Amino acid sequence: MGTVVVGAVLVGIVALSVRSMIRDKKNGKGCSADCSHCQGRCH
Repeated sequence: MGTVVVGAVLVGIVALSVRSMIRDKKNGKGCSADCSHCQGRCH
């Protein structure tokens, strides 16, 4: 039972992370491998 709870928590954290990344990408805050459009925000 504990494994199921921990797994559900991890899936929730990953889902929130992916959702945040998608939202940032749509708002132009994300950075892909091509840094020419990022205006120096890439690492």
